[in-house]
Amino acid sequence: MTSVVEIVEHAPAVSVALPDAVGRALAAAGVLEAAPDPYTPGRWSLRAGSKVGSVAVDVPGADAALTVRVIPKTPVARLFFLLGYSLDPRGAWRDGEVEVAEHRDLLPALAHAVERQADQALRQGLLQGYRATEESALVVRGRIREAEQIRRRFGATLPVEVAYDEFTTDIAENRLLRAAVERLLRLPGVPRDVRRRLLHQRARLADVAVVVRGQPLPDWRLTRLNARYHTALNLARVVLENASAEHATGGLRIDGFLFDMNKLFEDFVTVALRETLSGSGRAARLQDAHYLDEAAAVRMRPDFVLYGADGAPAAVVDAKYKAEKRGGFPEPDLYQMLAYCTALGLREGHLVYAKGNASHAAHRVRHAGILIHQHVLDLDQQPAGLLADIAAVARHMVPDLRV
Repeated sequence: MTSVVEIVEHAPAVSVALPDAVGRALAAAGVLEAAPDPYTPGRWSLRAGSKVGSVAVDVPGADAALTVRVIPKTPVARLFFLLGYSLDPRGAWRDGEVEVAEHRDLLPALAHAVERQADQALRQGLLQGYRATEESALVVRGRIREAEQIRRRFGATLPVEVAYDEFTTDIAENRLLRAAVERLLRLPGVPRDVRRRLLHQRARLADVAVVVRGQPLPDWRLTRLNARYHTALNLARVVLENASAEHATGGLRIDGFLFDMNKLFEDFVTVALRETLSGSGRAARLQDAHYLDEAAAVRMRPDFVLYGADGAPAAVVDAKYKAEKRGGFPEPDLYQMLAYCTALGLREGHLVYAKGNASHAAHRVRHAGILIHQHVLDLDQQPAGLLADIAAVARHMVPDLRV
């Protein structure tokens, strides 16, 4: 059995020798498109979609796990710019603070970035803060929880149910960093030198409680006191919320890190447009709910809706992580945008794609007078070029915009 399989996102399918149980597990987990080869027994046809990263399948009785790596078409450094801008468009990350070294695969680059940022955050020592604590104690500390004392102790004086604020390093920020480090240490494909440095960061966080898998992640807010943790915490959130994949299918365990390029592209486009239009006197809403029909039975959520000073919709945008094909962009996208424009009462709509052969095209709908624009972003260019293309889209939406 092949121990490592490398596939490029949205590339043609490849034929790989796999046990049927492994092929079925990959297909059931939704990691990629997997189907038995109709002509050769024991081989499976694998094709990656928009999810990039790495997963491992532990096969019972096998000496090594099968690792599937889905390589993004876009350079990893550019992906980190898109990611950083989406999370914090005005922060330092967008200016290249996060280094990905020489790694060309997403997971090694992310693990390297998390470790470097955690090291910078913890270099001055662990952040401390107050944590609300409730416990049974032999001495009174803080305030007595009278209702709990009566309910649980039936009038006994000891132990005492108390609540107090404890000044400790076991706070949400440190718990999130430790959870991200622990998660990366369990993933396949993390380079040995990065894994060694992650173990060092885990040792620094040894006194911090481990987040139990399946429980909600601790909530935190950016303050002046935790500013040095900001980038590290954003990266930790990426690891813990946006990209984890763990499945147990048919007795086989699939564990890995997968990042959805559809969401990354959508987040970047909508956040960048919101920032570009922030001084125009208009309000932008992302994933704002609307209804297609008067009975409010058919719900729709455009990626981006711009509202004028009167509160009425002024423009609508949908981001599509699709490359233009020889016959043009998919027609269903035009039908979807036509529905948005009709329901919102707009005369123009905007579709934004990744890559393509032309920077802009427009279609006027017969008998409706609605103009649908198709814009293209080249993700291979430098950040300044990407933001310039976003500004061009914004000027189509608001002709008198000065950017």
